[in-house]
Amino acid sequence: MRLFGSSGIRGLANIEVGPLLAQRVGAAIASMFEGGAAIVGRDTRLSGEMIELALTSGLVSCGFVAGILGVVPTPLVAWLTKEMEAEVGISISASHNPPQYNGLKVFDKTGMAYTDEQQRRLEGLVESGEFMTSTWSRVGRVEPMEAKRFYIEALAQLAEAPLEQSLVCDLFNGATCTVAPDAFEELGSSAMFINAQPDGHFPSGDPEPTRESLGRLGKMVRTVGAEIGFGFDGDGDRMMAVDEKGEVPSPDRLLAAYAGYLVEGNKGGVVVTHVGASMSVDEAVEKAGGSVVRTKVGDVHISEAVIKHEAVFGGEPVGAWVHPDVHLCPDGILSALKLMLALEAKRKTLSEFTAGIPEYPTLRAKVVCPDSKKESALKSISRYEEEFGEVKEVNTVDGVRLQLDDGWVLIRPSGTEPIIRITVEANNEKRAQELLDTSRSFVQAVLGG
Repeated sequence: MRLFGSSGIRGLANIEVGPLLAQRVGAAIASMFEGGAAIVGRDTRLSGEMIELALTSGLVSCGFVAGILGVVPTPLVAWLTKEMEAEVGISISASHNPPQYNGLKVFDKTGMAYTDEQQRRLEGLVESGEFMTSTWSRVGRVEPMEAKRFYIEALAQLAEAPLEQSLVCDLFNGATCTVAPDAFEELGSSAMFINAQPDGHFPSGDPEPTRESLGRLGKMVRTVGAEIGFGFDGDGDRMMAVDEKGEVPSPDRLLAAYAGYLVEGNKGGVVVTHVGASMSVDEAVEKAGGSVVRTKVGDVHISEAVIKHEAVFGGEPVGAWVHPDVHLCPDGILSALKLMLALEAKRKTLSEFTAGIPEYPTLRAKVVCPDSKKESALKSISRYEEEFGEVKEVNTVDGVRLQLDDGWVLIRPSGTEPIIRITVEANNEKRAQELLDTSRSFVQAVLGG
């Protein structure tokens, strides 16, 4: 039984993720402990309250106290779980997915998302139904909590002086609507907000900040003459930035620029990213005197590696940045604050901050592959020598990633579709196309087509 994907449990609300599953997950989580407390928050989705009621009934039936935060960003749930030394934190959200989806993100007492091992244990309990149900006199209880102010004050303490920058934020009608306005006011910034009304219909579109969806934010930044803009996804664990010209820098370049800045200030250190991030990250970090560790795709893998390697920073190009000096969950508002502090320290605009980072051409393709053939195909793909010549480095933590002199190739099976994904990056467009064509032919030959 596999409930967890790369970012928690997720599916169509009331079909794949409904009250019955939520109740069982709650009971299973509480059954993993001998009493304790859970911190529970949700994003703005219409199905959120329904799932919250079922989840908390499962927690309470097995003796847990459930602290209910209402609509708050996912990173606030993770941060508060650590701060209050609760046994577990649960965010009810499907992140950037359309409104008909919902899900559950589970965090341990350190504020980090459940690891593969913890996920498997929880899945086993959900499947077996061997819950530690309490007697009538020992059931738990539900306690409404108001904790947004604590989180905002903790963010404000990270800035030694008021951040007197002008900015515009697109909140995509998501969970950051309940925190971002107060947070940026507390920081001393002059902020404007669009799509700042919590609305589970997501009238502004799917709550995912991309180059396309941030076009309206860029226009607003130009119109009002703001210094920077930020877009946040549905549950607030991702941030994408817009520069003072209203342009959206490549998320890989932004990740590389910030990682290099941190390593330079730290006089070295490790940065963690996943196998699909640009080689510009390696170049920026190594130039600053640090090194890069690459993991599987998924923020929990980033956080695990951050701990293991005592990294100064970890991040995915989608805008999920982990700041271990604060906590181990990707945090959009925190990332915006950290980036503003970096720009202030360097006395640069965002376009100047990213100017030294090259943008390499990246191409992608898909090859149809039945799920039953993925494992054997991956073993064959590992025998790559005749196709790609001299390879500098091979990484097999998530598919097969081949580092070449002038680019790289990543071939990995999809976890959700019957396909194999191919991603290539090179110094120029012609070489990128050559690598893509070679990779696609190679995978097709391996599959016998």
